[in-house]
Amino acid sequence: MAEILNLNHARKAKAKSDAKQTAAENRARFGRTKAEKTLDAARAEKLQNALDGAKRED
Repeated sequence: MAEILNLNHARKAKAKSDAKQTAAENRARFGRTKAEKTLDAARAEKLQNALDGAKRED
């Protein structure tokens, strides 16, 4: 005989696990310090400047 399953509990458990997964993704994406954000911005700017300096004029 199959196990009896309460659909409300299953729905809430799935929603809870989805929320945990979304929270983990957001922590990875947005959970950086100001210093890390500034460093990434500086690296991107330096890369853009190097790319612009290497362009050839027509």
